[in-house]
Amino acid sequence: MALSQERIYTIEDIYALPEGQRAELIDGLMYMMAPPKTIHQRISGALHAAIYQYLKSRKGSCEVFAAPFAVFLSADGKNYVEPDISVICDKNKLNEYGCNGAPDWIIEIVSPSDSHRDYGIKLFKYRTAGVREYWIVNPITQTVTVYDFEDESRTNQYTFDDEIPVCIYRDLILQISDLL
Repeated sequence: MALSQERIYTIEDIYALPEGQRAELIDGLMYMMAPPKTIHQRISGALHAAIYQYLKSRKGSCEVFAAPFAVFLSADGKNYVEPDISVICDKNKLNEYGCNGAPDWIIEIVSPSDSHRDYGIKLFKYRTAGVREYWIVNPITQTVTVYDFEDESRTNQYTFDDEIPVCIYRDLILQISDLL
């Protein structure tokens, strides 16, 4: 839920939150974040581990980060998100505070309270910011919606039992049910 829009919020407002309080900032609107549920954490941990092992085996330049990890989508100070999983291949985007610019691949695990943000607002923001691939994992419906912003023909919806091809890595296939 967004805070009442009495003013435009900035990154400084995010950093001024009380210890332990998390929020995201989209176009100056602040969205408070509730603690994730157990299934959310299981899925996040399993995906992070699988992607980490894959990237480690390739010895490439890409890195995977799990939330909370700061992603500053724009330099205007009004767009700050904490995707559940972020894969960044350009080391120049990384600093001690997080990622400046669009990660290559973002995975969001839907929570009932913020599904409209993942399927609507963030989908638009990630596409326009330059994210190459975006997954929305829905634990309730056990589906994964994959958006390939480089080749729309590969955008598709899968179940947790399906083998899901990763668009930016042609040799990586993930099956959520096998990871859990």
